[in-house]
Amino acid sequence: MAKVKSKWVCTECGYETAGYLGKCPECGAWGTLTEEVQYTASKQAQDEFINTEKPELLKDIHIGEEVRVSTNISEFDRILGGGLVQGSLVLIAGDPGIGKSTILLQTSGELCKNNKKVLYISAEESASQLKLRAERLSINADNLYIYPQTSMESIKAQIEAISPDIVVIDSIQAVYSQNVASSAGSVSQIRECTNLLMHIAKSKNITTVVIGHVTKEGNIAGPKVLEHMVDTVIYFEGDKYKSYRMLRAMKNRFGNTSEVGIFEMCTTGLKCVTNPNELFLNERSQVAVPGSAIVVTNEGTRPLLVEIQALVGTTPYPTPRRVANGVDTSRVLQILAVLEKRVGLNLSKQDVYVNVMGGIDVSEPSADLGIALAVATCARDVVVDPQTVIIGEIGLSGEIHPVNNIEKRLNEAVMSGFKKAIIPYANRIEYDKIEIVPVKRLMDAISACISAK
Repeated sequence: MAKVKSKWVCTECGYETAGYLGKCPECGAWGTLTEEVQYTASKQAQDEFINTEKPELLKDIHIGEEVRVSTNISEFDRILGGGLVQGSLVLIAGDPGIGKSTILLQTSGELCKNNKKVLYISAEESASQLKLRAERLSINADNLYIYPQTSMESIKAQIEAISPDIVVIDSIQAVYSQNVASSAGSVSQIRECTNLLMHIAKSKNITTVVIGHVTKEGNIAGPKVLEHMVDTVIYFEGDKYKSYRMLRAMKNRFGNTSEVGIFEMCTTGLKCVTNPNELFLNERSQVAVPGSAIVVTNEGTRPLLVEIQALVGTTPYPTPRRVANGVDTSRVLQILAVLEKRVGLNLSKQDVYVNVMGGIDVSEPSADLGIALAVATCARDVVVDPQTVIIGEIGLSGEIHPVNNIEKRLNEAVMSGFKKAIIPYANRIEYDKIEIVPVKRLMDAISACISAK
C-alpha cells in the first residue's frame, strides 16, 4: 500500500509547505495552515486543460453581436457595468441568509425571459426546495434547468450536454472534484473546481456565476487566489435586522469598481430601490438634535446621502470609550485628535460614539467633515441645520481638502430637498440651486454651524 503524503496549505494565500507552521511565511496570517492530502492529477484530467487554439492577431478577433446580456434587474446591471459579459466568471459572496441564492434565482428567471438557457447547479438544496423558493418568487421559466449535484465531473458533463448560456453554481464550497483527494471546501478543491469552471467559461463562451461563502471576518472562504481567478467579485452586504441589501462590486474587469446596487427584501424576493436616499433619510428624526449631520458620500458613480450621528458623554472610567459603527474606527480617532489639537475640544474624559444610520458602511474620506461636525455639535450642544449637507475631507492640520464629483453630489442634495451645503473652499463653484458655504478650515465649518443656529 502506497504511503499517503500530505501538505499544509494556507487558507488565505494558498502557500504550501511540507510541515505545520503557526504563521504563514507568505501572508503573515496565524493559524491558517490546514493539512491536505497530496495528489497527482490523472492524464485525462491534465488533458482537459490543454488549449489547442492558436494565437490570433488583435485586428482579426471577432466580437459577437451580443457582448453583454441584461439581467432585467436594474441594480444588478449597474454593478455589472451594464449586464453579464458572455464568457465571464462572476463570484458573489455574502453572509448566510443575506439573499445570495434569492438574487441569483430571480436573475435566472429574468434571463430566461430573454430566451436564455440557464443551468442552476444546486449543491446545497434539493430540487423540491428550489421549486418552493421559485414559487414564492413567482418564477416559472421554460429554459431554467435545476440540477442538484456536487460532483464537478457530473456538472461538466451536463454543461456539455445542455449547452446553456448561463451557469449558476450554488455554492463553490460544496462542489468537489474527484481529481482532488481532499474534502469539499478545502483550498485545493476550491482552486481546482474554480479553475475548471474558468476553463469551461472561456472555451465555450458560457457566462458562469458562482456563489461563495464568507468567513467570520467577512472574507471569502477559500484561497485568496480565488478572487484573482474570476472576472468580477461582488459582495452581498446588509444588516440582517433591516429589510434592504446592498451589492458591492469589489473587482470588475468589465465595469466600474466599488459600484453599489441597493435592494429591499420583500416577501416576493429582492426589489430594486430606485431612490436609496429616500430610504436612508426616512429613518432620520424629524426633530433636529445635537450630534446629527447629513453627508454626501460617493459609492462608485452614485452619490448617497446618509445621516451620521454622534454621542458625547462623560465617562466614569479612566479610559474613555471610542465606538464607531459604519465608519473606520481609526479614521474616527484621527478626527477626534484633530478636534482636540486644532479646535481645542477636550474629549480626553468623554466617551464618543459615532454611528452611520441605516447600517451602510461609509469608507470615503468626504464624510470626515460630517463626522467632525456631528461630534463637535453634540459636545457643545448645538444643532446642525437639518436642511444642510456637509462634504469635505479633513487634514491633520485642520484644513479641509477638496473632494471629487462635487457638482454631482450637490445635484443629489438638491433633488432630496436640501437648501444649504458646506463644502471645501477648493471645490467652490457657481451654483444657484443651493446655498454654498465654502470653508478652508475645520474651525470655519464649526463656526458656520453655530452661526446658523
